[in-house]
Amino acid sequence: MENFAVIDLGSNSARLSVTRIDDNGETTPVTQLKSYVRLSENMGVERVLQPEAIDRTLAALKEFKTVYDREENVSVKAIATAATRQASNQKQFLKQVAELGIDLKVIPGTTEAYYDYLGVSETLPLPNAVILDTGGASTEIILVQNNKVQHLISIPIGSVTLTQGYLPADVIPASNLFNVMTYVNNLLSGIWWLRNGLHLPIIGLGGCNRTLAKIDRRYNRFSDYEDIHGYQLSREVVDNTFSKIVDRDLDGRKQIPGLSKDRADIIVGGLIPLVLMMRYLDSDRITFSNSGLRDGVLFEHLGESGARRLGGGV
Repeated sequence: MENFAVIDLGSNSARLSVTRIDDNGETTPVTQLKSYVRLSENMGVERVLQPEAIDRTLAALKEFKTVYDREENVSVKAIATAATRQASNQKQFLKQVAELGIDLKVIPGTTEAYYDYLGVSETLPLPNAVILDTGGASTEIILVQNNKVQHLISIPIGSVTLTQGYLPADVIPASNLFNVMTYVNNLLSGIWWLRNGLHLPIIGLGGCNRTLAKIDRRYNRFSDYEDIHGYQLSREVVDNTFSKIVDRDLDGRKQIPGLSKDRADIIVGGLIPLVLMMRYLDSDRITFSNSGLRDGVLFEHLGESGARRLGGGV
């Protein structure tokens, strides 16, 4: 028996999942934790992690370690994504994390995208689709055709960076919205292979994208409104919901059922890649996935563990 802990340190949130793996390979979820650390907050053009953001992050990681240290036979894989990847003071930050007893590995954006694919492909039917994972400081796009990854990319935009670069946290002027949507649309147009996903459904990951599903499920009075895995929305519903969110000030967005108050200031920036992607690909629907990077890391580990049990090794 093994308890496998995965730490996913993103730009907006830090997450921990602990999974018990029996000797026969059966898995049981043990713990799921999330903390809004906003690691990428105010990094600026020089890409410097700020002391306040570092303190919040270290506090969350310390709590995570306390939680998984209570379990027996624990193995840990801790990974960091866009904010840490881009940070000019990355080495100093990783040293501070190491002092907590956590070996944090910074992964490339393409690896992050592939883990997203693994997490989705093992839990949803995925013959042909475009996976979109919008994070705080990066967005991963994966084109899947005939159940295989054809292309993948990570681009350095996300809910936090787009908000801080273009959008006021409160009332959003039309000119700001136009400028940021033009910027993101130009980025998408520069991905030469993306048009190969024309008319394909989109599979959405990331907190802001999943928020759309939670808002819709709250509106339709689902008792388990956070159970969004496999839930679908049409492009018309996505556009209408986005329009209503944009039309409100910060206090108004905080009152929307299903929209976390901690995400209200960055939700518009976080939804722009999805809204534009659906238009660019003329996609008629989005399917939401609760499985992503951490699940991909787990599935990779299960494959490696299985190979070792069979005497192969990886």
